[in-house]
This record gives sequence, C-alpha cells and structure tokens, in this order.
Amino acid sequence: MAAAIRPPANAFVAEMRKVYNPVGFGKGYNFVLWFIFCGALFGFCLARFMYLDFDGVYCPLDAKGGPNSAGPGECYSYKSHPVYLIGIKMHLFTIVPGAFLACFQFVPFIRLNYIIVHRINGYLVLLLSLLATVGAFMIARVSFGGSIGIQIVAGLLGIMFLSSLAIALYNIKTLQLEQHRAWMLRAWFYAGSIITSRLIMFISATIISNQGPYYAPMSCAKLASFYSNATALEGAHPACSDLSAWSIVRANMSGEAKNVAASLDITFGAAVWLALAIHAIGVEFYRATSKDLISATIGGRVLEAGSCWINCRPYW
Repeated sequence: MAAAIRPPANAFVAEMRKVYNPVGFGKGYNFVLWFIFCGALFGFCLARFMYLDFDGVYCPLDAKGGPNSAGPGECYSYKSHPVYLIGIKMHLFTIVPGAFLACFQFVPFIRLNYIIVHRINGYLVLLLSLLATVGAFMIARVSFGGSIGIQIVAGLLGIMFLSSLAIALYNIKTLQLEQHRAWMLRAWFYAGSIITSRLIMFISATIISNQGPYYAPMSCAKLASFYSNATALEGAHPACSDLSAWSIVRANMSGEAKNVAASLDITFGAAVWLALAIHAIGVEFYRATSKDLISATIGGRVLEAGSCWINCRPYW
C-alpha cells in the first residue's frame, strides 16, 4: 500500500485514497491516468479473448461470418496461403494473452510487493510479444489490402515495439528502474495504437463513404469469396473471368460486404499511421504527468526510481 503524501484536502480525496492507495498509487492523478490507459488495454484484451476460438469466432467456417468475426474478406486473405494462416494464428494466440498479462506489470502493488511475480510475468510477456510481432510481420502483406503503406507502418510499429522492450530489458538488467519503466510504457503505448487505429479507421471509412466516391483495387480471387458463383462475380466484375486479374470496388460502409472491405482497406494504413503518431506523443505526455517514486528490491537493496550505483553491476 502506498503511503499518503499529505493529508487529504477533503472527504472525497480521503475516500478515493482508500481505492488507489491499496493498489500502490500515492497520487490520485497517477491512478486516474493508469485506470484510463491500462483499463483501455485490459478491456480491449478481454473483448478479444473470443478470437482465440479462431474457427468458431474470428474466421468461422460459415462463409457469411458473424458479428464478431474478422473484417470482410480478411479470412480469405489469411487462408489463401499457409504462411498467412500461421501468422494470424500466431499473432492472435500470443498478443491477446500477452497484452492482458502486461496490464498487471503496471500495477504498483504487484511490482513493489511481489517482485518475483513481476519478473516471471515480465519474461512471459516479452516472449509472447516477440512471437506476436513476428506473426504481425507475416500477415502485413495481406492485412486490409496489404498496401505498401500498411506494410511499412506494420514494420515500423513492430520495430518500435520490440526495440522499446529490448531497451527496457537492458535497463532493468543494469538496475536503471526509471528508464525501464519509461521504455515499457513506450512499448505498450505504441502497441496500444492498434486500439486507437480501429476507431480512426471506422470513422474515416464512414467519412469517405459519404464524401466519395473512393475506389479500392481488389483481386478477383478475393472478390470471388463474396459471391456464391462465378456467374454473379463476372456479372458485377467482367474483368474477373480470370481470377488472377484485379478489379476496382467502390468504398461504401453502407454497401455490400465487398464495399465495406474496400472502405476498410483504404483507411486502415492511414489510421495506423495517425494512431501511432498520437500514441508516440501521448506517452511522453503521460510520462511527464505521471512521474512517481518507484522502488524495488533487487538483490536485497532498495533502489529509488532512476538511481543506479556508479558502475552498477547488472544481474543476468
């Protein structure tokens, strides 16, 4: 339990301290920031645990899919090649539990009182994060159209995420606790940009549907997954008499499944770029407003946040 820094200003503050002090927070605004951002990641993970039932929920065997399945046409893309299928499963089966467990790494009570739990859970999160990023790299070529912009931002996000985790690991090995916390925050803020990108993508897709027309190129093989037979496909897209050809599809969130897919394909890359920029800036603001004293016992010594003895020896 965190000790109160000063007497409560009023009865409300006194009552709130009964909530956030046991969690390990000494200041109310730190708790509010943690609750908002960590709570968003925690809630997103809980909502996505259903995706671990890959064939039942995410990519159901029913071609029509379901309300909680992947975006229109996405399952066709993932199942078009074993590499993509392995990649999406590797990504889902590791990032969802990994991000869920990462939330507990930012609970001060656990970090300060159960160091061994914090350490073991941290290594597990690192392993799951590495596998999840590899899976994301494997599917970038086909996710939401797989444009060059999408592939580049997926690579950038993955590099920023893994690099931040690697630096954070080095920092804790050299007992630089404040830097360890800073880089872990950066890593998961970067990863959390995917949540924000979903909101931006759907808003953008709705806007372009109303202000268009916008069109997206789509392979005839993928378009075929939206039709029950070749006659219907060729009637709507004459160029698709050859499934290796491509056709254009109008982006419209109020249209058919193929039109929704086109809307999402057009906006996904830009949404991730914008979300990543917002989170990269936001994490620095978060760090500036949430600096709090961190202490941890390592090797029997108590170190304050950011401190490290001269020539401090890493523990490997």
